[in-house]
Amino acid sequence: MAISGYFAGVVLAGAMAFAPAAKAKVVDQSEAGFTVAHTAQVAATPADVWKMLRIPQTWWSKDHSWSGDAANFWLDSQAGGCFCEKLPDTGSGVGSVQHARILFSKPNQMLRLSGAFGPLQGEALTGTLTIQIKETPTGSALRFDYVVGGYMRFKVGEIAPAVDKVIGEQLLGLANALGGALPPTRDEKAAAAGKKPEADAPPAKEEARDEPGLDAAVADLVAEEPKTAPDERR
Repeated sequence: MAISGYFAGVVLAGAMAFAPAAKAKVVDQSEAGFTVAHTAQVAATPADVWKMLRIPQTWWSKDHSWSGDAANFWLDSQAGGCFCEKLPDTGSGVGSVQHARILFSKPNQMLRLSGAFGPLQGEALTGTLTIQIKETPTGSALRFDYVVGGYMRFKVGEIAPAVDKVIGEQLLGLANALGGALPPTRDEKAAAAGKKPEADAPPAKEEARDEPGLDAAVADLVAEEPKTAPDERR
């Protein structure tokens, strides 16, 4: 089955669109499904992020809508609420689409939605998007995790990267609506390049010396393998 227009073009162009401002990853995939994760930092308070999050028409891309107009989106941020879209009357009456249903709503901290986006909606799939917000010294750290599982007629190896780019595009849209994603710190750039930070190299800004990277800001959101304590290795 071909990937529909909802995801068209993002496989090739998506990475260039948001990679410099955010971190993205297909965390894992199998025949049963896949998981993608995206992170970014913004110079906005968690309260401002939450306020913006609740008005998707300002940040969710119209290119990933059914009507072609982001103004048709709306979101009820209470549990059971709908992230929906109005389909304008073309002569047969006004229609609507449910993109996702709200599962968990904790203001300024987390919003979790259940929904298979785009062409995934027509498959026997469950998709869970968890949006987390964590305060940092410079604003907020954001993390999008989208977990998809079930039966579908797409090939996982083809659809997972496309979905990864689409989810990343929405995070970038949210960051841009909040003033733009902050650039990676010197240590983050070194980590991305597989190099150790140079201790004697002066930071670009003095305040950046004590600024935690995004990974540190959301470290408690990522499962890590348990580390052996020093006295246990004797």
